[in-house]
Amino acid sequence: MPVELSKSGIEQIVAQFKSAAEYSRQAGFEVAEIHAAHGYLMHEFLSPLSNIREDEFGGSLENRMRFPLMVAKTVRETWPENLPVFARISVTDWMEHGWDLPQSIEFSRRLKQIGVDLIDCSSGGLVPGARIPAGPGYQTPFAAAIRREVEILTSAVGLITDPAQAEHILVTEQADVVTLARQMLRDPYWPLHAAHELGDDVSWPPQYLRAKPAGKK
Repeated sequence: MPVELSKSGIEQIVAQFKSAAEYSRQAGFEVAEIHAAHGYLMHEFLSPLSNIREDEFGGSLENRMRFPLMVAKTVRETWPENLPVFARISVTDWMEHGWDLPQSIEFSRRLKQIGVDLIDCSSGGLVPGARIPAGPGYQTPFAAAIRREVEILTSAVGLITDPAQAEHILVTEQADVVTLARQMLRDPYWPLHAAHELGDDVSWPPQYLRAKPAGKK
């Protein structure tokens, strides 16, 4: 059964995030993303649905943000200043009395103060029974709201599958980045196909040219 983390346990996990950032940079990564969404540990601290602590890490919004902000501060201080740090959050739990957009806006403000460069705006994943109105671009308004209210770069994600749809999000400044997952699994060449569909003549990576059938784009 889960047990409440002790303060020393929290400090140990923060130190482990620091080590993970160091190892990631040594491995050659140029972007670090802190995962505070989808029911993972930092999301569990943020949401009043899962955080029932009665110490300085529970109760008020300030207290519930404390541990995730400690992690973000440590990662940002560890990661090279000239390379970006992203934070993925679930903007809403889709449940009454849960984590929501206003709290996400305040959390994003605090992340910006620490030096986080971009908020990756997803949602849900904490509790069963949440009624999520999934549909094309259903989470994009969250990215737009945080971008507008916090004046920070945001990423839109969630059932963005069509090149014109992705381009519309960027051109209308609802988000600064579009993040894809399932569509990239369905079509690993999606960026190239999207570029051609949108009239941008991009070059294939040399490694792909070796496998590309003659005469094919």
